[in-house]
Amino acid sequence: QVQLVESGGGVVQAEGSLRLSCVVSGGTFSRYTMGWFRQAPGKQREFVGAISWSGGNTPYANSVKGRFSISRDNAKNTVYLQMNSLKREDTAVYYCAAGLYVIVSTPGAVQYWGQGTQVTVSS
Repeated sequence: QVQLVESGGGVVQAEGSLRLSCVVSGGTFSRYTMGWFRQAPGKQREFVGAISWSGGNTPYANSVKGRFSISRDNAKNTVYLQMNSLKREDTAVYYCAAGLYVIVSTPGAVQYWGQGTQVTVSS
């Protein structure tokens, strides 16, 4: 059974930084495309960024482009989301996602979800 466990969320001031981590167990991590989504209260879950199995393709949502960076370490079965210059509108629960064969840029492409980690940006 594939499990995704996120960590690294918390409360940060605007313009600050956080790094989220997601450890994958129960599967062959290097086969998965990985991604991050987020969901704010009262809003739909939205795509943040993704990374191909090789790390060579990293699409981002326009709202985070230039501020967030996704990376992976296949030896550690871990994907990271480095978030810089955080804004209040980045406040949300952040979910790690895994899929096979296609980039997980939409919820429909996701096969496995993490439980989520809360990120709160204060002014």
